[in-house]
Amino acid sequence: MSKTITLRVDDNIYDTIKRAADGDRRTLSKFIEHAAIAYIFANNVVDDEEMAEIMSFEKDLDAGLEDIRAGRYRIVG
Repeated sequence: MSKTITLRVDDNIYDTIKRAADGDRRTLSKFIEHAAIAYIFANNVVDDEEMAEIMSFEKDLDAGLEDIRAGRYRIVG
């Protein structure tokens, strides 16, 4: 089920979004939805390759957490 939201923007921003939506041949609401989803995936979702790289550090992270628990650290600053 779709939801309705209210978005308040300055006239200049509205005009910019409207021109972009027209250029993409989308309605204003569909353009904003598409832009929001694209932003979320570009900035907050990792692909399989990036996740594999992150997970390759798991042992190092676990060792670091164990050092902290055991008090084997010093604060430098």
